[in-house]
Amino acid sequence: MAAQLPIPVFTSLNEIHTDLQTAALQATRWDNLVQEFEKRYGTKPAYICRAPGRVNLIGEHIDYALFGVFPAAVESDILIACGPSTDERLGGVTAENLNPRYTRQTFAPILKNTLLPSAQGTEAASNEESWFLEIDKKELRWESYVKAGYYGILNRFFPPSAPNTRPVPVNLLVTGSVPSGSGLSSSAAMVVASTLAFLAVNDKLSGLTKGQLVEMDMENEKRVGVNSGGMDQAASVISIPQSALYITFFPSLSAEPIPLPTPRTTPRAVFVCANSLVVSDKVVGAKTRYNLRVVETLVGARVLALRLGLSLGPTERPTLREVFGRWLGIAETKGGPSTLDVETLRAGLERILPEVEKLKPSRADGQEGLTLEEMVQWSGLSPEQFHELYLSWVDVEATHFQLYKRAKHVFSEALRVLQFRDVCLRAAASSDTTLPESTLVELGVLMNASQTSCADLYECSCPELDALTKLAREAGAYGSRLTGAGWGGCTVSLVAEDKVDEFISRIKAVYGPYKNLEGDALHDAIFATKPSSGACVYKPALATILYPEYFETVKVDWTVWTQSGPVRYSCGSEAEQKTQS
Repeated sequence: MAAQLPIPVFTSLNEIHTDLQTAALQATRWDNLVQEFEKRYGTKPAYICRAPGRVNLIGEHIDYALFGVFPAAVESDILIACGPSTDERLGGVTAENLNPRYTRQTFAPILKNTLLPSAQGTEAASNEESWFLEIDKKELRWESYVKAGYYGILNRFFPPSAPNTRPVPVNLLVTGSVPSGSGLSSSAAMVVASTLAFLAVNDKLSGLTKGQLVEMDMENEKRVGVNSGGMDQAASVISIPQSALYITFFPSLSAEPIPLPTPRTTPRAVFVCANSLVVSDKVVGAKTRYNLRVVETLVGARVLALRLGLSLGPTERPTLREVFGRWLGIAETKGGPSTLDVETLRAGLERILPEVEKLKPSRADGQEGLTLEEMVQWSGLSPEQFHELYLSWVDVEATHFQLYKRAKHVFSEALRVLQFRDVCLRAAASSDTTLPESTLVELGVLMNASQTSCADLYECSCPELDALTKLAREAGAYGSRLTGAGWGGCTVSLVAEDKVDEFISRIKAVYGPYKNLEGDALHDAIFATKPSSGACVYKPALATILYPEYFETVKVDWTVWTQSGPVRYSCGSEAEQKTQS
């Protein structure tokens, strides 16, 4: 099973980017990171840790309800070069970023029992864990994600009860190609890469599985104030090339690679990511957006359970997926083996959707939400019990809580994920090399329905995303939807491969924020992407990223089409090696 595999450690870039063209194009970037690390710290990095961003093809905002999702890793990623330092502080960290907008940072963890008197009465002093790193959730800085990655390492591998085992000081140099706030999960990629860096330098990778890394990073990202459901981390860690992942979270984490129908068939299609250029920050808008949706789905699950005749204790806080399983009468234990097969899951989702209408208030004014007082009453709890169970651990803000809309989206979106998976599996099972275009149309219809649900029921879209998905369909996309948390960020569209250039040109002409973009700026905003491999650790070779002996035995020529026209690449001679890296 994919989640049980070990974290890969590679010694050649070719192992990470299995596509020769991609590996050669990435070589310069990786070599530059190594050279800059040596320039700044006086030594070569011991490791480079990579974590890709992800595009969620379908299944938005249902991971924290514990329903399955369907993401794929993208080629854009976060790279962190790292190595031990001579810092005299216990576990001290010096973190630099190749992006000049992010300034050099130094910090060190401290043990809870060494906090200064001035910290008494603060969150740090009352923290039950053994290590402390200050993370300001109100004014989030780039290094906060690095600290979040460090937290899990400190508390898991360096307990105070083992004073002879202490974290080593670390130097870090970060570079990233995942646009921040784009909905392609730059924050999760940063936390995953940071976690890997601290694991690698402290020699703690041995025996760690991909699934364990995902669980660590889910907890780590909560340090910056986001109650993540795990999709972003799982996609960044577990993904494999040419496939999406069907990821489920209950009763335990499971990731099933699903071949996408586009790479091997005709007509060929690719996924095009388009940034709305509206920055979506899950932390900044958490009270009224992301965290609010988490609370609404959890309370909705409780109220639905009661209206379905299921009994709940006063301290139980089940998710919609757990309520669904109980309603089906299937015994499931968190962390245990799955007992609900896909066919039963699909049939059950079709059956429960009409039952969601029981969450809809009967009102003359058409208001489908509940006030806080009404929500408490519907929950069957006292105000004190309700606050302790649903509000004491998170900040939310709303005049009306939309339990009905959120639950309807979750169940219908979970069904669309299974339908999308079915179409992909059916195409993969076919021996025909010619793919019926109706297959791509089916996938597009599901993507469009997902966008409608995100906009109308989950209310996580925005005018720019609505406009961009509409324009994408008009420009020839089979389907288009927002991807990521929403409220800005990116869309993903399914587009015929031979129409990509025309598609991008048409979007540029009609989407206002793109009209003045050219060259790299345009490519950063809208681009086709291939499903990428997941997170890994790279141990640099002594000489170059791409081995010289590779070029001595293989002669390869190819052309890459860029915004500026064709660029010729060649590998073989010493001079040609310099052309590459």
